[in-house]
Amino acid sequence: MEQFSFIACMPDRPGALHRAAEIITRYEGNINRIQYDRRIDMHTVFFEVTAVPQAYEKIREELKKIGYLQTSLQPVAFLKFHIYLPNCPGALFDLLNYITSSEANITLLDFDDRGQHPERLVVGLNIENPGMIDALLNQLKSGYRLEILEYDTTGEKLDDTVFYLRLAQKLRSILGSAEDAFLMRFLHDINHIAQELSNLRKDPIEVFENILKVGDCLNRTSGDNFYADIQRIRIKDDIELFCFQPPCGGNIYLFDTPSERVMIDTGYGIYFQDIVNLLQHYGLGDLSRLKKIYITHADADHCGAAGCFPAPSYLNRETFLITRETSRAYGSSNQGCILEEVYTKIINLFSRFTPPANIVLFPEVSLSGETIEKRGAFPIIARFRIGDLAFEALAGMGGHMHGEVFYLCPEEGLLFPEDAVINFKSLSSDRTEYNVLADYLMTSVNVDSRLAREERKALLSLISELDKKLAGRNRKCLICCGHGSISVMEDGKLVEYVGSERYIAGQKCIPVS
Repeated sequence: MEQFSFIACMPDRPGALHRAAEIITRYEGNINRIQYDRRIDMHTVFFEVTAVPQAYEKIREELKKIGYLQTSLQPVAFLKFHIYLPNCPGALFDLLNYITSSEANITLLDFDDRGQHPERLVVGLNIENPGMIDALLNQLKSGYRLEILEYDTTGEKLDDTVFYLRLAQKLRSILGSAEDAFLMRFLHDINHIAQELSNLRKDPIEVFENILKVGDCLNRTSGDNFYADIQRIRIKDDIELFCFQPPCGGNIYLFDTPSERVMIDTGYGIYFQDIVNLLQHYGLGDLSRLKKIYITHADADHCGAAGCFPAPSYLNRETFLITRETSRAYGSSNQGCILEEVYTKIINLFSRFTPPANIVLFPEVSLSGETIEKRGAFPIIARFRIGDLAFEALAGMGGHMHGEVFYLCPEEGLLFPEDAVINFKSLSSDRTEYNVLADYLMTSVNVDSRLAREERKALLSLISELDKKLAGRNRKCLICCGHGSISVMEDGKLVEYVGSERYIAGQKCIPVS
């Protein structure tokens, strides 16, 4: 027995769903998931069934015979026009003959012979076969006075009777060319997350809108519209640290040393070329000098461009496995969560996830052993150097994500705690608005909220210890957050360490803080 999924497009009449269920039962299929909401789309039903492969093919054949099986997502055009009819019996009937022969669905008819325009009829049509549009208009123009009001092929003007077709067309605008079979699988995933969130009393239409916002925001802020906020900090006379905050997602850090350049996290794959352009702007564009990339965790906004760079990526085994899995919750107590799994598919697709390919794994260390060396509450799993800076790789607790790693340079007080510690006040309003979408779609960005709280508390304690050690040199621990500004602790609060400047693609940088 295997699990299969399909989309059914059913007539809006009593017994339609019962007829489909009878076919599935006849071939001993077991329905594992079904989702239908007339408020969203009166014709579309999502099925997941378990059956032997031969029986599933029979189910598909039977559903196709009666016109229930959705096999394509052809773009649907919307056409709205005024047409002037003669005031005589049969005038509307003759017009409807033309419309019916074009296989168009009527979405709007508006006529009143006592109104302001007694001879004018307003017509709205959805036309699935674009090739029929010209033929229909030519027929109508030959016999009637006609005024075209709207013609749209983007899906924006379609009504909710074809909601999922409209959604598919919006997805096409984000993803570019996509095969119908791929889009239907993706619609299944999107429908599944909407089903789960609806059970948590969230509006399904709002769920769909927020999913589209994620893709639209990434597309809209790449290329010519890309920008980033940059902090530059001189760590030593010959070592400079850059913090790049892209429009969406996690920070990218770059150390520029005399012997090499080293990156910590890479941002989204969709921004790869934008980041290369940014590096060139700052005189850092020679990628042959980028020798290593250190990855904090497997989220797409932190390692999603790693596979685009020639430099090897250093990460632990758990992070590597998650980049090859379908859920960011892999390995956590929340591993079976549908929201985490579907969100991972959505964000990886929208952001052009290109995970590390040239990898170097940190050595596997038993974290439960009594002899393991620790920095505060965190086991030290590796040591390395960036220029002449000595770093430790610390195993996180898995609150934000299983397999997460923090990087620490104790001597200089540099801590990279990824998303476990963030200066939220330093985030711009547009970044905050984008970050909220992930929280909405998964209900939490942390795979284990209890561990995340414990982890943050332990990191703040470590920061406090480092601050005490650095106080004699009149310095503080620099907290290089996964999002937002590099910060320091002041009276128990995160405060931006130095101001930043804004890089805008094709323009000069301007100070922002």
